[in-house]
Amino acid sequence: MTNRLELSGVIAKAPVRSLSPAGIPHCHFVIEHRSIKQEADLSRQVYCRMNVVVSGQGSQALTANLAQGSNVTVGGFITYQTGRNGVSRVVLHAEHIKLI
Repeated sequence: MTNRLELSGVIAKAPVRSLSPAGIPHCHFVIEHRSIKQEADLSRQVYCRMNVVVSGQGSQALTANLAQGSNVTVGGFITYQTGRNGVSRVVLHAEHIKLI
């Protein structure tokens, strides 16, 4: 089964770093993507916002230079998460981040 997503855009919400109760570092931010794609021989404006999480000891190195407004390409896998407030969302778990 394949689960890969790569998305380029701008960081719309500043990265927030936290430590889980198990001592695992996490960094959360929101990426906003805007582009024009061809679909059915027509141009279509594409827009999405995606929550991104980076976890583990390497997360600090991957996210050290990130700030709101940074242009990035993020690659990883997606998963469905339900927050404490009961709201569910699709989240991109980043395995690589590149500043553009």
